[in-house]
Parts: sequence; structure tokens; C-alpha cells
Amino acid sequence: MERQNFIDQIRVYCRSGNGGAGSKHFRREKHVTLGGPDGGDGGRGGNIILRGNENLWTLLHLRYRKNILADDGANGQRQKSSGKSGQDVIIEVPLGTIGQNEETGEKEVEILKHGQEEIWLKGGRGGLGNANFKNSVNQAPDYAQPGEAGSEGWKVLELKVLADVGLVGFPNAGKSTLLSTISAAKPKIANYAFTTLTPNLGMIPYRGDKSFCMADLPGIIEGASEGKGLGFRFLRHIERNAALLFLIPADAEDYMREYEILLNELKVYNPELMDKDRLIALSKCDMLDDELQKEIAKQLPKDTPHVFISSVAQIGLDELKDKLWKMLN
Repeated sequence: MERQNFIDQIRVYCRSGNGGAGSKHFRREKHVTLGGPDGGDGGRGGNIILRGNENLWTLLHLRYRKNILADDGANGQRQKSSGKSGQDVIIEVPLGTIGQNEETGEKEVEILKHGQEEIWLKGGRGGLGNANFKNSVNQAPDYAQPGEAGSEGWKVLELKVLADVGLVGFPNAGKSTLLSTISAAKPKIANYAFTTLTPNLGMIPYRGDKSFCMADLPGIIEGASEGKGLGFRFLRHIERNAALLFLIPADAEDYMREYEILLNELKVYNPELMDKDRLIALSKCDMLDDELQKEIAKQLPKDTPHVFISSVAQIGLDELKDKLWKMLN
């Protein structure tokens, strides 16, 4: 059920409305001779608009909506009456959604704020009626503009989770346990790999009324950037995190190698991820005494800060939050 309820990418066929044609009508009244042109303009075609909604966290509501079609604009009428504009189609999406052209992969629109509205596909302009073309030389123009065609094509909506901190680690490293301990989030926890199949978000309270958002992302394995394991399906969510928290369990065989594998998978996927602030957290440290912690610390990279924590024993969690808050601010 968890897999079915989280949808972070969908493919849809979109078509904005065509503009209505201008009218080439002439004024015809009983006591008016040689009535001039009075054709009105056509209405514009309907736009397809994306609107941000902070209450949504998945694209599930669009899963079965494969065709998104806006209305055409109405044709112009006599007496210089303009045609009605086509009704816009507004698609509500979670924050962090990107609209892309499927064929080119080009990012066309991005939604980051609640209530933000962006025109994704613009409707065609309505044509001008013949009343617009009357001049001193041509008093009775017998032509009007057709409406412009709208835009259409296959599009992709892609969600990248917005969070301050992204939890990065191998499957079963304790990411979900940490998130459930320091926030109100209740991700699924079990003693086997790939317990987490979808990103989980939690708000972390910090000293008074401050808080920040943490994302528990599905575990990465070596080769994930090439499609192994859960593949790169969830790597995109890391792009939006301001800071990265690498979680390495204290019972790992080689701490430095585990960190380097995780780092390399991110680098292969997107080299820009290397510019983000990083923190290493050694989890399950209740298994270690002070001497062992000192020995492990010598094996960790000198240019990346670290902290020893235990979610179960509530050790080092305040220090962890202090370090993360400092990185974010």
C-alpha cells in the first residue's frame, strides 16, 4: 500500500485551448445605410496552470488523469462583441513539483511555494475581428484573423521532496528509527533492508519554537546511480535538501568505505550534490565505549564533521540537532 500511495512522477498528455476566430461581420440595421464592420475579437484559449498546494505530498491524485485538456476560446460576434475566453485548467501539485517536456527533458515550470501559480501551457490568442482593420483607405475590410492554436504534447510532472536535511545511508542503517525518535513522523521500521520504500518527512523541533524539516530517503546501495536496488528513483529527492546527513551504523565493517560509496553514488548521479553541507552521524553508538569512539573518529574524513548518536538510548541527539541547525543557518 505504501508503494501505491506515493507517486512522485507521472506522464500526462496536455493541450491548451485554441483561440477563437475573429468575426467579419458588418453592421446591419433598418435605418443605417452602409453600416461599417463590427466584428468582435475571438476569445483566448484556456491555459493549463500549475498551482502549489502545501497540503499535498504526492502526485497520487493525478495518477489516472492521463489527458488534461483546456477549453477553446469562443469566436467573436457582431456588434464588436468579443468571444468568451476558454476556461483555464488548474492542476494542484505538491511543493517541489517540476513540469517537464517529455521529448526534450527541458524543465518548463517549477512550483516551490504554496499558492504559487505558473502557466505551463499557454492558450492560443483569439483572432482580431474585422472592426480592427478599418482605416481611411479600407472602410469595409472583409476579413478577420483566425485564432492561434494552443500548445500540446506529452509532459512529465516530477516531484522532488522539499526538506532542509536529507538522511542518506545504506538500507537498515537506522534512518527511520532516527526520524521517528526526533520527530512526530512514524515511518515503517523493521529489521530488514528496504523497509522504507518512499520518502518520509518529519518536522524536528529545536530549542523553543524553532524547527526544521528532515527527509528519510529510501536506502542507497552501491550502483544505485546505475539503477541497482531501488535505483535512482529516489535520488532526485536529495537534490532539494539544503544539507545531507550521512548515517553510518556503528556495527559497519568499514566506516570510511561506506561513506565513500554513498558519496560516490551521489556524485555520479549529480556532481552538484557535492556542494551541499554534509554531516556524518555514527548511529547505534550505545554499542561503543569512549575508546572505541576515538578509534572510529580517526577513520573518518577530516573535512566532514561527525557526531555519535543512538536513537534508542537517546544519546547525542541534542548535539546532532545543534550541528544540523548550525549548518542550516
